[in-house]
Amino acid sequence: MTDFPPGFTPTTDLSDAHPGAPVLAPIFRDYGGRPRFYGPAVTVRVQDDNVLVRAALEEPGQGRVLVVDNGGSLNCAVLGGMLGLIGVQNGWAGVIVNGCVRDTGELATLPLGIKALAAHPRRSAKRGQGERDVPVAFAGVTLHPGDPVYADEDGVVCLPGRDK
Repeated sequence: MTDFPPGFTPTTDLSDAHPGAPVLAPIFRDYGGRPRFYGPAVTVRVQDDNVLVRAALEEPGQGRVLVVDNGGSLNCAVLGGMLGLIGVQNGWAGVIVNGCVRDTGELATLPLGIKALAAHPRRSAKRGQGERDVPVAFAGVTLHPGDPVYADEDGVVCLPGRDK
């Protein structure tokens, strides 16, 4: 495989080079059109509400990865085609969702890395509740804002304390 973004290191190589590096449990599926992505984490914690997700994606992404902790909820989607397109337009490298996405046909056409637990047709609430730039813990890993996150077809590796 040679179709890696510039500066990208495959997760298998990172895991071999850093045996203690946190690896998210293999519970995520790829939904975006770019299965290999990396960047510093920007974190959002919500509960079936995507207002903060949208607000983050409307900011310049600068190659960062939005990490959305929706508590593993399978009740609704917090990311869909419209927000995915906003992420592309604003230069985000990817989005990891501990929850659901929708509009998966659209998401698959976008040059954006997207990993999530599942797809769900129901949209989220719009209450504007949640937290931004806080540590989030799911899939056996705690991610902090700024932690480098690497994702590909083999999984997600975090290298806390490096390259911030």
